[in-house]
Amino acid sequence: MKISNLFKGDKGIWMVFFFLCVISVIEVFSASSGLTYKSNTFIMPIIKHSGTLIFGVFATVVILNIPCRYFKLMTPFLLVFSAVTLLWVLFAGENINGAQRVINIPGFSFQPSEIAKGTTILAVAQILSAMQLEHGADRKAFKYILWLSGPICFLIMLENLSTAVLLAFVVVLMMFIGRVPMVQLGKLMGLAVACVAFVLIMVMALGHDTHEEEKKVNKTELTAKTKKEPAKKRNAVEKLFHRADTWKTRIMKFTDKKEIPPKDYDLDKDAQVAHANIAIVSSNIIGKGPGNSVERDFLSQAFSDFIYAIIIEELGVVGAAFVALLYIILLFRTGRIANRCENYFPALLAMGLALLLVVQATFNMLVAVGFVPVTGQPLPLISKGGTSTILNCAYIGAILSISRSAKKRDKQVDDEYLTPEIAGDAKIVNE
Repeated sequence: MKISNLFKGDKGIWMVFFFLCVISVIEVFSASSGLTYKSNTFIMPIIKHSGTLIFGVFATVVILNIPCRYFKLMTPFLLVFSAVTLLWVLFAGENINGAQRVINIPGFSFQPSEIAKGTTILAVAQILSAMQLEHGADRKAFKYILWLSGPICFLIMLENLSTAVLLAFVVVLMMFIGRVPMVQLGKLMGLAVACVAFVLIMVMALGHDTHEEEKKVNKTELTAKTKKEPAKKRNAVEKLFHRADTWKTRIMKFTDKKEIPPKDYDLDKDAQVAHANIAIVSSNIIGKGPGNSVERDFLSQAFSDFIYAIIIEELGVVGAAFVALLYIILLFRTGRIANRCENYFPALLAMGLALLLVVQATFNMLVAVGFVPVTGQPLPLISKGGTSTILNCAYIGAILSISRSAKKRDKQVDDEYLTPEIAGDAKIVNE
C-alpha cells in the first residue's frame, strides 16, 4: 500500500495537522518540567504524549476512510453514551481541582464532556440538514436543536462552565450557517443574555470570593481559617452552583484592574496569570528558542491551559502568529470543503467540527494573553491531553473524510459539464 493512499483527503488540512502535531511534541516536551519533576524521569511525559498523538493519528486515518454517510448511524448510540456518562461523572467522577470531570476505569480514564461536544455537533448537523427548505431551515429545527443541546450543555455546565459556553456558542454558529430564521436566533440571543445575567447573579450571590480574602490575610492564615470552619450543609441551589467560588474568584480577578507596583505584586496569589504575562514579556519578540523557557517551571498548567504563553516565550511573536495562522487556515480550508459538498449534512458537520477546534483555540490564546478570564480550555492538538487529543484527531479525520467525498463530487460535476465531443477527445488523450 502506498503512503499517499493512506493519507487521503485535503492536503492543506493534512499539512496543518502535521505542523500542529510537531509543535505539540516540541512544546509539550519543553513545558513538562513539572511532570518531569513528579515522575522523576524527563523522557516519560513526552513518551506518553507522543503515544497519545500516534494513537490520534491512527484514529484520524481510520475515520477518514469511513464514508461520511455512516456517521449518521453513530448518532443515536453516541447520544445515549454521552447522556449516561455525563450523569455518571456528576455522581461518581474523579474530583480534580474541585470539579468532577473525569471517569476513571481501571487502566483508562476519559472526560465525558469531550465526547458530548462532538456528539452534539454531529446531531445538530443531522437535524439542520434533514430540515432544510428552499428558503432556509424549517422553524421546527430550532426547537429540536434546543431540546437536544440544552440538556447536554446544562449537564456539562455543572462541572465545566467554559466548555458548556464554548459548545453553546458553536451550536449557535451552526444554526446561523444552517439558515435558521434570524427571528428565532434573535430571540435565542435575548434568552442567552438573560440566562448569563441570572447565572452571574447567582454566582456573585452564592460564590465566596477568595481573591478578596487573599488581599486581607496571608495564605497561612487563610488555610488555618478554612480548617477551623466546619463544612456547611448545602441546599439544592448551592449544590447546583457548587463551582460558584471558582467562577466568582476568576471574575473578580479579571475585573480587578487596579495597578499594583511590581514590588507589591504577590506571585503566589495569581501565579498562572502572572507567570503567563512574564513569559510573554520576556520573549523579546523573537523568543528564547525551543526548550529555553523559564516560566514553564512556575506555571502549573504550562503543558496544557497555558501552553500558548510558553510558545510565545520560546518562539516569539512570529511563532505565536504562525500557530494562530494554522487554525485560521484550518477554518478556511474546511470552509472550501463545505462549499464543495453536494449535501447539507457533510458541509454542516465539517464546519461544526472546525468551529469547535478553532473557537476553543481562540479561547485558549485569549486566556494566555490576558484578554479573557481563565477558562481551563486546552489548546486543541497542541496541549497535552488524553481524551481531548484523541477526539480532536478524530474530528480532523471526519473533516478529511468529508473532503474526500467533496473532491469526488467535484470530479462528477466536471464530467457533467463536458460535451460528448470534448469528453471523447479527453478519453483519447488519456489513452
